[in-house]
Amino acid sequence: MYQNDLILRAAKGEHVERVPIWLMRQAGRILPEYKATRARAKNFIEFVKNPELAAEVTIQPVDILGVDAAIIFSDILVIPEAMGLPYQMIEAKGPNFEKTIKSQKDIDDLRIADAGDLDYVIQAIKLVKKDLNNRVPLIGFAGAPWTLMAYMVEGSGSKTFSQAKKFFYQEPALAHQLLEKITQSTIAYLKAQVAAGADMIQIFDSWAGVLGHEQYLEFSLKYISKICDAIEPLVPVTVFAKDAHFALADMAKLNCNTIGLDWTINPQDARIIIGHEKTLQGNADPCMLYADEKSIEATARKMVNAFGKQRYIANLGHGLYPDLDKNKVKFFIDCVKGL
Repeated sequence: MYQNDLILRAAKGEHVERVPIWLMRQAGRILPEYKATRARAKNFIEFVKNPELAAEVTIQPVDILGVDAAIIFSDILVIPEAMGLPYQMIEAKGPNFEKTIKSQKDIDDLRIADAGDLDYVIQAIKLVKKDLNNRVPLIGFAGAPWTLMAYMVEGSGSKTFSQAKKFFYQEPALAHQLLEKITQSTIAYLKAQVAAGADMIQIFDSWAGVLGHEQYLEFSLKYISKICDAIEPLVPVTVFAKDAHFALADMAKLNCNTIGLDWTINPQDARIIIGHEKTLQGNADPCMLYADEKSIEATARKMVNAFGKQRYIANLGHGLYPDLDKNKVKFFIDCVKGL
């Protein structure tokens, strides 16, 4: 079916001829072509909501960088907006919610989003599938419920997310109500992505690392598990929880195919903890792409040797930074593909 299905086979634990690679934030500001497409929209939100533009930038890394999968261009915060909590993306600052969740009424006012609320993403997926013409698979995604809640309560990015965590301590029952609504919205959204043609799904828990182990199990992993149970029977699922090294053994029990690792985790240690029944993804430090080509090549080789070539998807331990040199990024990709 696909000219290149390496990433799907790797996720399922099937034999691959070489290690597949894609990169988080591969559709982004490292590409001049992305910047040119982005300039055609008034702002980031309008950009995300334009299926034609979103499809265009989704495909660019496949054509320009030679990655083994596309990932739909969107934003994790489309879910809160679809639930009735709009946000703005402020240049150089990040997301901002004018209204935040503080009370039972605020939660009651939120709706459980359905596919119709996010039709612009679904239309973008359909356009990408048509234009890719089975060259490589397409990854769909969503933010983990805790990460979305963190923004919905805090109102913006934060080093500590203390307001969101305070909610756990002062109003745990309300926190669970909110997380359940987000989870049901996310399941509906991801099922619609799969129905539109997404071949894999990744769940991003960007703020896993600000929680302690017990809190993470109760307020995050519990809800990620519900999403995995709903989606994994349909397509392979990857869970990437940034800085969640303390929960690898717990994540190993999830009904998912792949676990993404950041660069703080030793691959051999992760394999011992997680076992051989799951594929691992990651985990180069994006900053190593500032180095010279000899160092980048050495990093690629060391990474692949540490993970092994089977049950492994090469990636970074987080997203690409906007000031990275696209030629070095492509060099890294080519190094991995040549091993």
